[in-house]
Amino acid sequence: MTKILYVEDEPALGKIVKESLQSRNYEIMMSEDGLSALNLFRQTEPDICVLDIMLPKMDGYSLAKEIRKLSPLIPIIFLTAKSQVEDVVKGFQTGGNDYLKKPFSLEELIVRIENLLTLTKSQKIQGRQEIVFGKYVLYPSRFELQSPNGEIKRLSHKENGILGLLLENINKTTERKDILFAFWGDDSYFNSRNLDVYITKLRDYLKADPNIQIITIKGIGYYFTVS
Repeated sequence: MTKILYVEDEPALGKIVKESLQSRNYEIMMSEDGLSALNLFRQTEPDICVLDIMLPKMDGYSLAKEIRKLSPLIPIIFLTAKSQVEDVVKGFQTGGNDYLKKPFSLEELIVRIENLLTLTKSQKIQGRQEIVFGKYVLYPSRFELQSPNGEIKRLSHKENGILGLLLENINKTTERKDILFAFWGDDSYFNSRNLDVYITKLRDYLKADPNIQIITIKGIGYYFTVS
């Protein structure tokens, strides 16, 4: 279950968002001020942070800076009633990955959360030196795939990222929408067809090992199996 640190000093709004996210099977650790939120972060080690900017005791910007010291890769979403360019820029400069302007819809917040979680998985994969799977070796940081005969295939950014995400979910289903939002930013028909092309390419690259399969789960995504 995904653990979310949610920091909001408006009790009524916080209660609504917390309960709504819990109903979608997220585990929510909630705080109403920046200082207690930092302590809660240390205790619970969440997967993602959703931070209001205007907080008592320690504002969202300062909180994000402290969180970044403890966990450089954790995704952070800022919630803000402000829309000035300088406020948005400051949010990114202090460690934010995304921001959402109040009032916001729960559906949009969930899309942002899932998108950042998917990107974080891909970044972790790309930071590794090599990944051996079946008869292949992926070198994520070099964007290279070594086939069983030793031949090196140079991958594009999206090929490397999508394969890395599938490898993160070996013997699990990776949803199409997660891939689309991570690498294209939306799930439009045009981008969905582009994804089909990339999956076809990856299947072709991996065909020398019959124990590796990218199985399409219609209407859901892809099941990546290495037997």
